[in-house]
Amino acid sequence: MERAKVTKEEIQQHDTRFLAVYVESKNSCMVMLSEREDKMGTLAIAVPKPKEGVGAVTSSVLLGDKNIISARMFAEYIASKKTKIALVSVYLEKVSEIQAQEFFNKLIDRIFKGENQKEPEAT
Repeated sequence: MERAKVTKEEIQQHDTRFLAVYVESKNSCMVMLSEREDKMGTLAIAVPKPKEGVGAVTSSVLLGDKNIISARMFAEYIASKKTKIALVSVYLEKVSEIQAQEFFNKLIDRIFKGENQKEPEAT
């Protein structure tokens, strides 16, 4: 049985650290996006569209009321890209949600690019 993969990324923008912690299991993904330090924030869940049906990705906020647009947007993006259930947490202190979206998008792109560059492990 394969264990969950954990990836951490960070970038420095405008004297602020933006961080991502990504955990992927067989049927789901979780991403914590935060400013300055790893913290849980507004939490959204998204479910990909059915494989054999017509429909769109659906999402909902589970916890929190700040940064709900970003949390749902990134949850829907990851669910559709990975075709898995996605949980996304967004925690911001000083930077606006709109500004942070650009930096969080870069972090998510780095995580996905890093997955494509890794060679399969020999068993």
